Amino acid sequence: MTNRARAWIRGRPLAADTCVAVAVLLVSALFLLLAPPDLRPTQLWVTLGWSALGAVPVALRRVAPWPAVGLAVATLAVPVLLRHAPPTQGLTFIVLTYTMAAHRRVRPAALAAVLLWVPVALANLFTPPENVFDTNPAYTVLNNLLTGSVAYAVGRAVHARRQSTRMLRERARVAEATQRSLAEQAVADERRRIARELHDVVAHQVSVMGVLATGARRVLRRDPDAADAAMATVEETGRATLRELRRLLDVLRTETEPVAELAPQPGVTGIEALVEQVREAGLPVTLRVDGGLGPLEEGVALTVYRIVQEALTNALKHAGAATALVRLTVTDEFLAVEVTDTGRGPAPLPDRIGHGLVGMRERVALYGGILRTGPRAGGGFRVYARIPLESAGAVAA
Repeated sequence: MTNRARAWIRGRPLAADTCVAVAVLLVSALFLLLAPPDLRPTQLWVTLGWSALGAVPVALRRVAPWPAVGLAVATLAVPVLLRHAPPTQGLTFIVLTYTMAAHRRVRPAALAAVLLWVPVALANLFTPPENVFDTNPAYTVLNNLLTGSVAYAVGRAVHARRQSTRMLRERARVAEATQRSLAEQAVADERRRIARELHDVVAHQVSVMGVLATGARRVLRRDPDAADAAMATVEETGRATLRELRRLLDVLRTETEPVAELAPQPGVTGIEALVEQVREAGLPVTLRVDGGLGPLEEGVALTVYRIVQEALTNALKHAGAATALVRLTVTDEFLAVEVTDTGRGPAPLPDRIGHGLVGMRERVALYGGILRTGPRAGGGFRVYARIPLESAGAVAA
């Protein structure tokens, strides 16, 4: 059954069940035509009419289940009038029992089964044999009760399966929402940390500007050249600060953070000391620099330092007996940092969010760069970031 057909059946239960009732009636009519009882033509048409009435509860089984059960029980009087049961009666009782068991809780389902099949058993016991196909009443009672029990059991099995499927879907939805929430929280945490560090950079630059401006004002009259040089430095620092402020706005904190000290954050010049620390911790590391490491914006330098720090920390934790290489490439257009190791790499943990990787990605994206991480073709792990370098004289719009 296609999804469109299922949607149509769920959206139009009365129309769908009417089709089922018509199918039940057609099957009953086919039985009458293939194995007709000893009836005159008039009685045959009356039987077909009562069969149509007996199929009505099937059409009402979902929109009005309890009236359908009552109408089905009322049709038990028909065998007395016709001296035989309409062909649809047995099928109707089976369908109603299954429907109530599949769609209702256990108590209403059991009550409906009792209301349907106990009157059937009583009718089998107390109706004269000639009105019940001249068979043994005890056998007929046992046969009907067994049929009702099977219909009820099948309905309850379908109900349990639906409940289990619904629970699994709900658990999957909750797990997906939880995973998404954890990922968003990880990103938010890293962005707040990055914003805090950028705040420190900006605060340090502003404090430097204040000191330089004070010094320029004091020597302005007796040494104009020194004052002019100091103000040129203030101008350049102000431009760099403006660019950092623009980036800071992109990751602006939504929660109050502790007040930071006005101290510069580590930069490219601290990578050599970082590499030495990792060597002392047991991981042989080689540092290679291609190009001249001229003055960099403090935010860019801090980003490069954090990438190297995170990559070497992960290599120290997961690489095992291995070596690592840190390579910095500087051109007029970009700065590239690559950290590789020859170890086994981190084990995959699908149920955890890697804050380090999230932090590196957020930092690099903040400066319009790219980040690639993953296993190396020859073994080990590779972290590569490329950050475009803005012109030193560029002023943020």
